[in-house]
Amino acid sequence: MKVYLPLVLAIGSVWNVSSLAQVPSDWRDLADHMTGNWSMTGQVVRQDAHHSVHAEWMLNRQFLRIEENTVRDAPASERRYNAVWFLGYDEVSERYVIHLLDGYGARFSETLGYGIRNGNEIQFVFEYPDGPFHTTFRWSPASDKWEWLMEQKGKDGKWGQFADLNLVREKGPS
Repeated sequence: MKVYLPLVLAIGSVWNVSSLAQVPSDWRDLADHMTGNWSMTGQVVRQDAHHSVHAEWMLNRQFLRIEENTVRDAPASERRYNAVWFLGYDEVSERYVIHLLDGYGARFSETLGYGIRNGNEIQFVFEYPDGPFHTTFRWSPASDKWEWLMEQKGKDGKWGQFADLNLVREKGPS
């Protein structure tokens, strides 16, 4: 019996650790509100933007995959954009992590954003090679809408608005 007790304890501890990895964490409660299809409008660098956004959980609900694309019927003058964001949470560091991959290539995709939740918003900081960049995802429960605010620090040391975007949930089939 003494030989089996350490084995039972070892198996039990491994089972507990693996089962914890599959239990939903509190961090998902806010991100859950972003799942689905959205119409995004606003301004990026003082230019109108018309994007569609689709968000869904993947990889055992460890990451929210957010796909963003310029809509097909956007004005011809609008610069086309496509991106995929991966939003997760590092429970050891107790912070959100976001990885942005977009059509501008690998140079800016090598920087991760780290975020802190404050109520119904997550404030991310990206330390890009050319300076810091802030992105805030803010959810309004009353209207079921999201706002994405982005700011960058200029060479003069002052913060300026990069983008102000509003997401409205697309109506599904009735």
